Amino acid sequence: MSFDLPRDVVLPVDEIDVTLDSAPHPFELENLKAIDENWSYETTINPHIYDGAVALLSELSYRDARLIGRCHIVRYATFMYWRRHRQSENAGHAFAHAVLVSSDGALIAIRMGAHTVNAGRVYFAAGSFELEDFRDGKVDVAYNMRREVLEEIGIDLAEAETAPGKRHYLLSTQAGTVIFRRYRMKLTANELVTRIKAFLATQEQPEVSGPIVIHSAIDLPDKLAPHMKPLVEWHFADPG
Repeated sequence: MSFDLPRDVVLPVDEIDVTLDSAPHPFELENLKAIDENWSYETTINPHIYDGAVALLSELSYRDARLIGRCHIVRYATFMYWRRHRQSENAGHAFAHAVLVSSDGALIAIRMGAHTVNAGRVYFAAGSFELEDFRDGKVDVAYNMRREVLEEIGIDLAEAETAPGKRHYLLSTQAGTVIFRRYRMKLTANELVTRIKAFLATQEQPEVSGPIVIHSAIDLPDKLAPHMKPLVEWHFADPG
């Protein structure tokens, strides 16, 4: 089990080969008591969180623009415990970002709701890989991004245009690995904001408190997630 990726640099990805292992994650098996104790603490802090199921990596590597890995479905409680102990050598987290680009060149991010585990944080609409995001034993990153964006802000990525060639990129940090891809929307930033706000108004308890428009690499909102700054700088260095 290993994690072998260059850190803190944006890299192109031609192929994503992250498979699902049906066996329990060793990290979960080794920390059952601590996971339950931490979950009791987490639910005391935030009673709104739910112990569902997400994917947690047991290995991930990058070779010749190919991302290769293995993950297991674990309790959300396990993920939350891992989040407090990111130095673990046999567990890691990967997630995907659809980088929404408006027709007038702005980036459309979101601020998370006060009741979520990332309350107030700003990043692109996203969520962890779940069991339904796997096809024939491999993670379907495009499906995950489309599902999460539609669920969180009511925008269907099928309406967007994607860049040809190396469509995906990755950024690996100590906190995890983000796989991302630009989606160019046909609407302006103002039109997208209006549409997202209208969608959020229909939700009883939306995960997102509202959309955030980023116009440049020096136009950064407060509480921007640490991994977002390199992504924003990457985009505006070559908006395409």
